[in-house]
Amino acid sequence: MRNPFLLLAGAIACSLFFSCATSSEQPEGQKTEKPVIVAYVGGFRGNLTENVNPNKLSHINYAFVNVLGNRAVLTNEKTDTVNFRLLNELKKVNKDLKILISLGGWSWSKYFSDAVLSDTSNRNFSQSSVDIVAKYDLDGVDIDWEYPNMIGDSNVYRPEDKQNYTILFKNLREQLDSLGKVTGKKYFVTTAVGGNVDYTSTTEMDKVAQYCDFINLMAYDFAGGNDTLSNHHTGLFPSSPEKSKFSNTDEGVKMFLNAGVPADKLVIGMGFYGKGWEMATTENNGLFRRTVKPVRGGGFGYIKDSLENKNGFVKYWDDVAKSPYIFNAEKKIFISYDDERSIKEKCDYIRKNGLRGAMFWEYEDDPKENLLSVLAKEFGYVQ
Repeated sequence: MRNPFLLLAGAIACSLFFSCATSSEQPEGQKTEKPVIVAYVGGFRGNLTENVNPNKLSHINYAFVNVLGNRAVLTNEKTDTVNFRLLNELKKVNKDLKILISLGGWSWSKYFSDAVLSDTSNRNFSQSSVDIVAKYDLDGVDIDWEYPNMIGDSNVYRPEDKQNYTILFKNLREQLDSLGKVTGKKYFVTTAVGGNVDYTSTTEMDKVAQYCDFINLMAYDFAGGNDTLSNHHTGLFPSSPEKSKFSNTDEGVKMFLNAGVPADKLVIGMGFYGKGWEMATTENNGLFRRTVKPVRGGGFGYIKDSLENKNGFVKYWDDVAKSPYIFNAEKKIFISYDDERSIKEKCDYIRKNGLRGAMFWEYEDDPKENLLSVLAKEFGYVQ
């Protein structure tokens, strides 16, 4: 992995050739010149190692801040403090770049329900996250609760999550606006949401959207290790009659639009990593066939450099789903992922449908910026 923030000199040099063109973003639903490009950057591993290019991003979501008791907690404050400093230094290259803390994630969402259960605990919890933003001179809060009133990763959950989730965003909006009156800054409130039907039935997304600057649809993991049939894990459209409903980006978008989320507040998440299975048969090159067990998919950088049309893997394109996949017939291994072509298809979809932009998980999976460069070019961040 490349050394991280030796990048500043290089990025400054790059800015002589490329337009440092992230949008002059304004919160609270105002129109932007360019679609947003939101990157999740993983601080949960420790010190950042990603060579983050600030010229190709509008927002960075720092993953993750833990939820313990009714407080937002930095589990390794010493490391997080260094990471926040490094990320803020990127603003020397791109003054419009925004750094948000992302709370929860799959592993740290266990106690969201407890944290927001009462009016007092809800306010105290949201204030604790705002205090982190203020202390480290950051730009907002992203809530990644996986998932309200659902068990997720053995989470505490209850029916009251539905209303308490909404109240959390109301509190965040009010408290960040109050902070802004002191600092003169505008702060962001965002959330990551699951691309399945359960999420809109266990939340009040029309109300939540009123308090959010935008909403990041996790349009990936539509297929996973427990599935008995392989499928595209981040496909744009359905191409399998067995798994068409709510198992692709288009259906997820429609679901949230129908739930009352404005199109210009909806951001499409893209998976910069693959999902893989060992298959029971070589039929149909592994697509839509019975799985035996999950196998490593890997990040896009690994897939492109080591697997695409290499080492027994052959690359295929599903023109209905607008999605690639690779298959090793000898080992019966199938891997679904996004590539440069599918990312461009999603950019076209975002523009066509008037959506807010793109988000991706996660930065380190694309070390050579193959996918990020497509986003940046398509949305006018670079020439």
